[in-house]
Amino acid sequence: MSFLTLPTYEDVAAAARTLDGHAHRTPVLSSRTANEELGAELFFKCENLQRMGAFKFRGAFNALSRFTESQRRAGVVAFSSGNHAQAIALAARLLGMPATIVMPRDAPAAKVAATQGYGGQVVFYDRYTEDREQIGRDLAERHGFTLIPPYDHPHVIAGQGTAAKELFDEVGPLDALFVCLGGGGLLAGSALATRALAPACKLYGVEPEAGNDGQQSFRSGAIVHIDTPQTIADGAQTQHLGQITFPIIRRDVDDILTASDAELVEAMRFFFTRMKLVVEPTGCLGFAAARGMKDRWRGLRVGVLISGGNVDLPRFAELLAPRVST
Repeated sequence: MSFLTLPTYEDVAAAARTLDGHAHRTPVLSSRTANEELGAELFFKCENLQRMGAFKFRGAFNALSRFTESQRRAGVVAFSSGNHAQAIALAARLLGMPATIVMPRDAPAAKVAATQGYGGQVVFYDRYTEDREQIGRDLAERHGFTLIPPYDHPHVIAGQGTAAKELFDEVGPLDALFVCLGGGGLLAGSALATRALAPACKLYGVEPEAGNDGQQSFRSGAIVHIDTPQTIADGAQTQHLGQITFPIIRRDVDDILTASDAELVEAMRFFFTRMKLVVEPTGCLGFAAARGMKDRWRGLRVGVLISGGNVDLPRFAELLAPRVST
């Protein structure tokens, strides 16, 4: 399969076989309180409980497992604000290859520490003034690394799609599924699984209100580039969709929605207080959007993909601390 070939559901199924015994089959949880609030039956796919704390392990391991022996010897390079970084570093360690990760200087400290703890060599950059993609390409060319981007790669997309596949395999068809959206790897992979396993399911991507490039792209029919958005959802601070993710999303997704930072905080609070789950802001995008249109789902079955739970403890406490008015 060439890099520019659009992956299919068969690739998702193949990725599931590759990941068997390596990725966690994460739990699907329910909440009576959430069900009562929305008047629906909700199913939360908890990728915050995946290895390294996010769905990204799926795509990273699937992509790296397909390296040739010479690629493994040379190693991998990736760019990421945190979760893809950790995923590549961990997958590389498990597969016995070196990993170099380009990360923003303001990446959450916990994500940087975890990436380095898995053996990744971190190269820092300024996300607001430097081009991480160019830095990654330069390192690949200079050292012979294989570049694995965080979302725009067929093997990454196929691996991410296994989370939705597991959800449908466990709970059956759904009326709607909400998926976090940054660069589109998780949403594109989920779209492949959804259209194969539950074709009537309404599929929604959800991105930060401050960075709605995906929504603009979806509605205009062309990839829209934006400046790095200012949002607490650091995992979705992307500037554009990918050349591979966009056509899949445009073809298979019903709509792209947004959620404000305030809505993400409220969703984080709900997960922590009601379900005893630590979920990072990006991981709350799907539930925040579902709550915002709850009248539409009464009596229906709704899936929510929680993408990750990697958030610094001080930052988590700061976001959830009650605001005192003066």
